[in-house]
Amino acid sequence: MLSLYGPLLEENVAIGQLGQSLDGHIATCTGASHYVTGPESLINLHRLRALADAVVVGRATVEADDPQLTVRHVEGPNPLRVVIDVHGRIDDGARVFHGPAPGALRLTGIDTPPLPGVESMALPLDGAGRIAPDAILRALAARGCRRVLIEGGGRIVSCFVAARALDRLHLAIAPLITGSGRSGLSLPGVADLGDAIRPDARHYPMGRDVLFDLDLRRRAEGPA
Repeated sequence: MLSLYGPLLEENVAIGQLGQSLDGHIATCTGASHYVTGPESLINLHRLRALADAVVVGRATVEADDPQLTVRHVEGPNPLRVVIDVHGRIDDGARVFHGPAPGALRLTGIDTPPLPGVESMALPLDGAGRIAPDAILRALAARGCRRVLIEGGGRIVSCFVAARALDRLHLAIAPLITGSGRSGLSLPGVADLGDAIRPDARHYPMGRDVLFDLDLRRRAEGPA
């Protein structure tokens, strides 16, 4: 599927991914998320990891899912595992910090204490008390990570979309209705549909799921 994965072979590309229900939830109201989408979507996620130099998640994802962020369902190299932990709330027992090369990196605020045995990088915070997406991508590029996967959770991916820091977004939609739960994308609203993000899009079947490959650099033709 060169049309799907070919663009990710470029250098200097940032891609986000989310798997969600039909009604826009990545987890239930209790935080259960294994698995909203099906096995084919999981394979796609691991293929994205194998193509990326680095995979980025936020603190909440680590606390909720304790992910490994390694490549296990396809052949390919493991990416650098990057965790945004601004205030140092994740302990050193998280699985993401204990895995194969090339290892893990913890991104923190300037005054956050180090975590023994875990490599950390301190970055300045913006006015909202967050590390700006562009600052994260620049820091990773300086380490040679030029293909970056923003894997979750929904708040982190939304921040990157809002900052226009993503080139592409893989959005897997499962034929599932949860009624309520943790939202996927959550962005500032628009008053007029002409102001909505309308990316160029392709869609692919992933078992029972449908994967939308959104090119956020290109705007699709919409109604006048």
